[in-house]
Amino acid sequence: MIVGQSPAIDALRLTIARIARTSFTVLVEGESGVGKELVAREIHARSPRRRGPFVAVNCAALVESLLEAELFGIEERTATGVRGRRGKFELADRGTLFLDEVADLSASAQAKLLRVLQDMSVERVGGAGAQLVDTRVVAATNRGLHSLVEAGQFRADLYYRLAGVEIHVPPLRARREDIPLLVEHFLGEHDGIPPFRMHPAALEALLACDWPGNVRQLARVIERAVALATSRTITVTDLPSVVTREYRDVASHENGRDDSLRAWTSRYVRMVLERCDGNKRRACHMLDISYHTLQSHLDYEQRPRRIRTGSALAEHP
Repeated sequence: MIVGQSPAIDALRLTIARIARTSFTVLVEGESGVGKELVAREIHARSPRRRGPFVAVNCAALVESLLEAELFGIEERTATGVRGRRGKFELADRGTLFLDEVADLSASAQAKLLRVLQDMSVERVGGAGAQLVDTRVVAATNRGLHSLVEAGQFRADLYYRLAGVEIHVPPLRARREDIPLLVEHFLGEHDGIPPFRMHPAALEALLACDWPGNVRQLARVIERAVALATSRTITVTDLPSVVTREYRDVASHENGRDDSLRAWTSRYVRMVLERCDGNKRRACHMLDISYHTLQSHLDYEQRPRRIRTGSALAEHP
């Protein structure tokens, strides 16, 4: 299940629904941890092949000498002690084959994969003939294949074969408004009465993080917090410092700084706006405030700050 209600996720769901009806080869691109396999599974689940198998292969883990046997199968008694078995393409017949990290295939492996994709027939190692397969291929990579083609590190003909339909999965930092829903989803996976909840300050810390590991990193952070929490409410102290560092920088006290609630809120709003690349509409949606309220917080940061000295008020520029 793809969790989120951001415009980016809504567009992703719409794309998945449209291409799931076809049998076209799909290339899913996105940073590590964004959920590329989840997208592939969603395509399979919505397709006419949903009753067929979904077979996932991590191309980066395939040993070159065993690649053909793993993908295409091997005949009985091809070598001493070798038992015959079907390859991943045959196992995914009438279903979907997910080739993860396809950019990590060697030049030789790319050529072999291209040959199979051209006519959708496989020949087992030690076999005497090819066998047709009805397999839909969904490939994924965390590296831009087009740039690898231009650099001569990936076959252009294989790229065009794989990239019939391309899907880009946005990083978590580009859809921060989905973080509360993702947190609720991950907390819901951990049983308990009463259920775990996230303290507002802890949620703000999660919203302030850039999440280089994306959704996968967020899931692990929630697991860690649940394991270490001393109560059913997860606080900022239950989160790792690598996640809360920037939030603590904003919230920490500095000499001469206005630390009123209004001033702190204004600084936080400006930080969220920066995370939204200056897009005020997205910032309003993430903060669940109106445009007028957003602008009021931004204007506050520009005003002269007044501090109390005795009974008098002194202004500081």
